[in-house]
Amino acid sequence: MKNLKLLSLALLVIFSFTTVEAQNKKIDVTKSNIIWTGKKITGQHEGTIKFKDGSIIFKDNKVIGGNFVADMTSLNNTDQTGSSKAKLEGHLKSDDFFGVYNFDTALLVFKTVTDKGNNMYTIIANLTIKGQTHPIIFDLALNGNTATANLSVDRTKYDIRYGSGSFFDDLGDKTIYDEFELKVNLVF
Repeated sequence: MKNLKLLSLALLVIFSFTTVEAQNKKIDVTKSNIIWTGKKITGQHEGTIKFKDGSIIFKDNKVIGGNFVADMTSLNNTDQTGSSKAKLEGHLKSDDFFGVYNFDTALLVFKTVTDKGNNMYTIIANLTIKGQTHPIIFDLALNGNTATANLSVDRTKYDIRYGSGSFFDDLGDKTIYDEFELKVNLVF
């Protein structure tokens, strides 16, 4: 009986040390960023958005979760200079678009993670912009201490309808496409 108790205790100790707990790896907000692209009939504009916070959660070296906070006040236009740049940034920060003075952050929270193999994951997440939350699906590629993802976001789901041909007639070449693209670069 004494040997059985010792064996049980030994097995308990061994299994408790072999159980792997989830690891929360914080992103480096100074090295991570979001590159956005918005398109219209006559061309496109690009820029960046910085992160306020974020982390990817791992278990057994596999991604199992994540959450990220984007600093919408950092929205920057990188393809223009001078007054054109300032005008576009001001308009994108206004209530016509992202309303950053009332909604200074956007939030992405992983809901399900599917391992596709070779450090590729399909993520279903909730994206919150301007206080409105909708699901989004994208692939995440992991490479050492970095990860990348490309997202396509329908802005009209977040009450960003300015210049949308889906809501306004006779816009002609002033039409701005409903979807914008995000290229996310994470370093942790």
